[in-house]
Amino acid sequence: MKKSINQLIFGAGVLALWEGLALAKIWPPYLFPTPRGVAESLWAGFADHSLFIGIAVSLRRVVIGYAISVVLGILLGMLLASNQFLEDTLGRVILSLQSLPSACWVPIALLWFGLSETAIIFVTITGSLLAITQATKAGFDNVPRILSMAGRNLGAKGPQLFWHVLLPASLPYLMDGLRQGWAFAWRSLITGEMIYISLGLGQLLMTGRDLNDINLVVAVMILIAALGYAVDGLLFRRLDSSLRHRWGMATATSK
Repeated sequence: MKKSINQLIFGAGVLALWEGLALAKIWPPYLFPTPRGVAESLWAGFADHSLFIGIAVSLRRVVIGYAISVVLGILLGMLLASNQFLEDTLGRVILSLQSLPSACWVPIALLWFGLSETAIIFVTITGSLLAITQATKAGFDNVPRILSMAGRNLGAKGPQLFWHVLLPASLPYLMDGLRQGWAFAWRSLITGEMIYISLGLGQLLMTGRDLNDINLVVAVMILIAALGYAVDGLLFRRLDSSLRHRWGMATATSK
């Protein structure tokens, strides 16, 4: 209850400060919107269904890109953790590439795939794949040796050892990587959707810029942030809690 009250107080304070700055007219209205103007832009966008369409298209794209990143990232991370040669060679390359912003992949996406849906999904994958790979590798690298030894002594081998010992022990790192990968995928998607005229929230941002409509730009930015926060709270936090309870790690987490 106290947490909710604090959040309401903070939100009211931010709105009050925002309204105060708008009324002070430090910046012209076409550069600094009012809360009312942004709210009206959101209402208009939902009324004409443009925001609904943009949300649906963007979520479909990010789900495809993120799903591919999860599968490839976990497999690649496991390979790096289990093979010293790959860790010393390919692992160094991945670590270097992780520092590249997703925008750096846009020219390659355009050259390889042209102005297409595939180019947008490619940029989304490049944004999240490396983060998930690194987190998976870190998770398996940090499994205490005594746990795997104890599992083998109890008769666990192969898939059984992986499922009942290695995976639960690496779970904190893996979940952090999945959540970070989602955030990177979401941001990379918006960057990719700015490539060319197409449906999606990223293109709505560009539309606001082209129309010099600061209300639309800020409205879409708020919507993008809200969707990212909602997915993290509704999916990843619950999944994290469920998995920790599944493998008996809830007590250690709650301390």
